[in-house]
Amino acid sequence: MDAATLLARLASVIDAHDWDALPDLLHPDFTCRLVHTGEVFDREQWVRFNADYPGFERMLFKDLVADGDRGVLRAKVVGRGDGGVELVFAVASFATVREGRLVELVEVWADVDQDPPAGTRLA
Repeated sequence: MDAATLLARLASVIDAHDWDALPDLLHPDFTCRLVHTGEVFDREQWVRFNADYPGFERMLFKDLVADGDRGVLRAKVVGRGDGGVELVFAVASFATVREGRLVELVEVWADVDQDPPAGTRLA
């Protein structure tokens, strides 16, 4: 598969909580780096991290740009925190494909609906 197909499939598999299908999208040498925490996961660790993430509900595909073996997926991720409070995040996943599978993923996560610093909101 090419980068665009793989990233669209990745979002679909994660949204469906289809953890058994997730490893098939990942190259044996797969790594994922989370920019916001500095964590780096190998293939098995990343599948387990996703499957075990507390409160995860949805990964909603928003945008995709791809060229050859590189691509970027933008998604909205929804989960539940303490007391059932809805948590919403935006994620940009920068991917590299090798031999038809994702070999590298760099993810940049952000909280959604934060208040901007005082005096910075544009009218």
